[in-house]
Amino acid sequence: MNYFTKEEKIRFQHIDYAGIVFYPRFLEMLNALVEDWFEEALDRPFHLMHETNGIPTVDLKVQFKSPARLGETITKHLWVKELRNSSMLCGFKFENTQQKTVLEGEVTLVNVKIAHDRNSISSEAFNETMKSKIQPFLQ
Repeated sequence: MNYFTKEEKIRFQHIDYAGIVFYPRFLEMLNALVEDWFEEALDRPFHLMHETNGIPTVDLKVQFKSPARLGETITKHLWVKELRNSSMLCGFKFENTQQKTVLEGEVTLVNVKIAHDRNSISSEAFNETMKSKIQPFLQ
């Protein structure tokens, strides 16, 4: 599979009283993975994209498989399961150093156009350039 992959060290800011990652922190890590993918692999950094467009999450399915602990490093993988006109269904998996799955799921992202007054958004088809950059990650 052609994944977009990043590593992340589990820090004190990520954990709860039990010493494991507090579940909302995993969602922040997922969002960071998506943001890095857009900037590093798709050449569409959020700080430029969000001037006129966005890529909000409209559906999210997550399964927590195993705890991640302070000091561990996890490897985060992202790929595209379905590329549609203005949205895509992505798969993701976070693994620990023993390749044990910590977290996995699916996220649906929609390409949107933001009105100049910032009061409305509407879906917008991916252009051919963007589709060609996403295509290598399609499984």
